[in-house]
Amino acid sequence: MTPPANPAVGAVLVTGTVFLALALCYRPLGDHMFRVYTGTRHWRVERVVYRLVGVDTDAEQRWPAYARALLAFSVVSVLALYALQRLQDHLFLSLGMPAVPPDLAWNTAAAFVTNTDWQAYSGESAMGHVVQTAGLAVQNFVSAAAGLSVAVALVRGFARARSDTLGNFWVDLVRGTIRILLPIAFAAAIVLVAGGALQSFGGHHGWTTLAGGGQTLTPAGAASQEAIKDLGTNGGGVFNANSAHPWENPTAWTNLLQIFLLLVIATSLPRTFGRMVGDNRQGYVIVSVMAFLALISIGVTQTAELHATGTVPQATAGAAPQWSGLAAEGREARFGVPDSALFASAATLTSTGSVDSAHDSYTAFGGGMLIFNMLLGEVAPGGTGSGLYGILVLAVITVFVAGLMVGRTPEYLGKKIGSREIKLASLYFLATPALVLLGTAVAMGTAGGRAGIGNGGAHGLSEVLYAFASAGNNNGSAFSGLSANTPFYNTALGLCMLFGRFLPMVLVLALAGSLARQAPVPVSAGTLPTHRPQFAGLLAGVTIVLVALTFLPALALGPLAEGLSR
Repeated sequence: MTPPANPAVGAVLVTGTVFLALALCYRPLGDHMFRVYTGTRHWRVERVVYRLVGVDTDAEQRWPAYARALLAFSVVSVLALYALQRLQDHLFLSLGMPAVPPDLAWNTAAAFVTNTDWQAYSGESAMGHVVQTAGLAVQNFVSAAAGLSVAVALVRGFARARSDTLGNFWVDLVRGTIRILLPIAFAAAIVLVAGGALQSFGGHHGWTTLAGGGQTLTPAGAASQEAIKDLGTNGGGVFNANSAHPWENPTAWTNLLQIFLLLVIATSLPRTFGRMVGDNRQGYVIVSVMAFLALISIGVTQTAELHATGTVPQATAGAAPQWSGLAAEGREARFGVPDSALFASAATLTSTGSVDSAHDSYTAFGGGMLIFNMLLGEVAPGGTGSGLYGILVLAVITVFVAGLMVGRTPEYLGKKIGSREIKLASLYFLATPALVLLGTAVAMGTAGGRAGIGNGGAHGLSEVLYAFASAGNNNGSAFSGLSANTPFYNTALGLCMLFGRFLPMVLVLALAGSLARQAPVPVSAGTLPTHRPQFAGLLAGVTIVLVALTFLPALALGPLAEGLSR
């Protein structure tokens, strides 16, 4: 293996290329999503769907009804996906796959409905074509559309005045799926096929390896699922190797395309937010904070991986292969260390479980940064929809903190942040840390949890912390050293994913309802300007400080202890 001539320069060029592409899409895609969620006309195909499910498109919902619709749809989705897996051996195109065991079927159903896509199984040896397409791929679309719906409902809460309604969940869900996710995913799938990604529904095939051995592989509709798994920040791959598999991610340029897909909707939503509240400057502030936090993360991760010294302690043989100081163990040689580190950062900065390298093999500080990305609440830029509503909740907390400092009633976008609003925002912020830390503590304190740890010492704690951070923040990636396909982890992580997804969503909708009922507050001398760089800096600082104060002890016992002990 020959390293690139100057990996640091390559890392900067690759990162710059992706950010330039995202900047070019910010306005057109953001404006398109604005039109989708504010338009009054329904497409013919949408009317057919509404008639099938009995939706009154003219009836808007108060926040409790919006939340009930979201939860009811999700419960039905979990049950349907669970049933598909348990009945797999009776389905056509099952490829002879047996029924998925109950605890694994539960875990997988919870994972894909919550947009987490945690995979405690090997896709090519556990799921047939029907489960992959009619089950998992469908959830890739609708779970992402549900996240978009909640984000738009919160924005309506800021934009509306003296209103009891936030829109219609079913209309938002259908429009997000048909008008945003389907067209972009379709185009991306065509491009991936042109780049060499596999799109086939054949049966098992025998192959001869370069060494002359034999191997049985199962083709699949990889390109179509790859497109939506990245675009919808889902992450569940058709194959166990995920985006490191050449049938999912054949070349270096398809790798860059997938990084772009991970980020494009989340980074364009602030434009939609700015348009809906009538002030594009508010969108620029939000996206600038997202970009600032993302660049810090990417810089730290790239530096840690490009300047590795000594050996990677968690490597099985005690010495990970390196390219002149680059930590190369667990990296796909087609992409190299810089592209792999960028992919890992993008996947953990968003709620995406996609991986093109083994995160367990990253250096202590590189892997620690990936954990920190998820602990941020994945707001830089976060998941499809969840990133926007997450950072807007942090903006509410920020104006409250600023109001305390100057002795003024906090206001944001013409709405007073009173006791009800700050309580809901605080509960939102505390929900995920409670799930992550309590889950990690239970796993480390029980025999079932400790039995799955693949490495001892601080790195073993990092594996468990990563798993619950991934599940609680609906990411789905993992430190591969943890054996998670056990009754303990399937059950615990499944519960963590469900509570980590829907409890914050319900709190966001309650906050949106409270904001929508308010009358607009006129701007006064005491109003904090939220469209200026000062507020952007304050928002970024509050985000980092809150996360650091919450998780520093856990990080100190895990990745920081591992890195400093070398």
